[in-house]
Amino acid sequence: MNGNVDQAQCHESLNPWHIALKQLENVAGAIDLDPNVYERLRYPQRELTVAVPVRMDDGRTRVFIGYRVQHSLIRGPSKGGIRFHPAVTLDEIKALAMWMTWKCAVVNIPYGGAKGGVICDPLKLSTRELEGLSRRYATEISIIVGPTKDIPAPDLGTDNQIMAWMMDTISMHRGFSVTGVVTGKPVLLAGSRGRAGATGRGVMYTIRETYKHLGMQMKGSTVALQGFGKVGKSTALRLHETGFKVVGVTDVSGGLFDPNGIDIIALIRHVEDDGMRFIEGFRGPEFVKGAEANDRLFSMDVDVLVPAALENQITGENADSIKARVVAEGANGPTTPDADRILEEKGVFIIPDILANAGGVVVSYFEWVQDLQSFFWNEDQVNTQLENVMVNAFDEVLMIAQREKASMRMAAYMLGVGKVAAAMKLRGLYP
Repeated sequence: MNGNVDQAQCHESLNPWHIALKQLENVAGAIDLDPNVYERLRYPQRELTVAVPVRMDDGRTRVFIGYRVQHSLIRGPSKGGIRFHPAVTLDEIKALAMWMTWKCAVVNIPYGGAKGGVICDPLKLSTRELEGLSRRYATEISIIVGPTKDIPAPDLGTDNQIMAWMMDTISMHRGFSVTGVVTGKPVLLAGSRGRAGATGRGVMYTIRETYKHLGMQMKGSTVALQGFGKVGKSTALRLHETGFKVVGVTDVSGGLFDPNGIDIIALIRHVEDDGMRFIEGFRGPEFVKGAEANDRLFSMDVDVLVPAALENQITGENADSIKARVVAEGANGPTTPDADRILEEKGVFIIPDILANAGGVVVSYFEWVQDLQSFFWNEDQVNTQLENVMVNAFDEVLMIAQREKASMRMAAYMLGVGKVAAAMKLRGLYP
């Protein structure tokens, strides 16, 4: 433990919901938020807990617990992913739903925030069991989802195949194809081109704009990424294409390190085409197993660090070891408030999650619009529109940060919470 970390920081709350509420409290004071609006924003609009019975391959029935939380429907239908993971909790889902509300407002798309999850390990389920789980969970939450109510999408542990099963399930209940009920679907089932790598592409755009602001050169810059799933892979690929050198990558299997740069194209092929799923076994770079891998990754002397895994990875205990000039949050909630303070004191430029990783929900919005119109765009159109949205949002957040002499995170929250609060006051309180 670093000697600069005081005792209070060692006992900081890592409960995502507590952190989300604290962030809301902080911004409420900064923007002089109406106390009545603040009181409403502190609570999710709906929380649904469901039992999900699945007939396993051995004939027994196993019940999984799932959640769907809608934090806000003030600015439109709620939007948010569904994660399948053993560590899912209701508090985590509530926090992620709240963060989605602010994220949608920051990039100015007409959604509120939602999130869903099932407590399970998808890697330990057969394809048949996973399909049964996905379809039954979709059935249980179908009472509150729909193209005009709440639109799920993939998240940790889920993918476009699971979205296809869920869309088909709800369509069977309705008696016709409801393509707009989920996003992140396969292109053959009314999905959008460019959706799969949208989050990583959006992270790249915000890093590019940060480099312009700081007067840094992207070509030859070094980057380390925590997480090599959907977000980590696409971010690494886009940064590689713009001239970055990826010198460190970690996932649950361990970490790869090479000061001369990791062959990202080959690594993606390793985890996808070879069916390996994890980076372990990739030949060439040094491989480190266990918790030591992330400790080493965070302390690397790199230009950019991209946490693209889970919440609470950068904490008051390890923040002081970070040497990166820029931290771009590919994951939701990867940095705790104590870590925020330490990084800010160190002069680290943080691109907050509700801005950095908003590319996924932006292109999900594009997919939803295309589904409603039955009129589809080519990938260049999607990417061009995504770039416009991300650059405009970055510029707006940066302008607020400079005007208010605030951090980028506080500026993003001032923008997001401010928009939701204004919409809430305009709509009034029913009845």
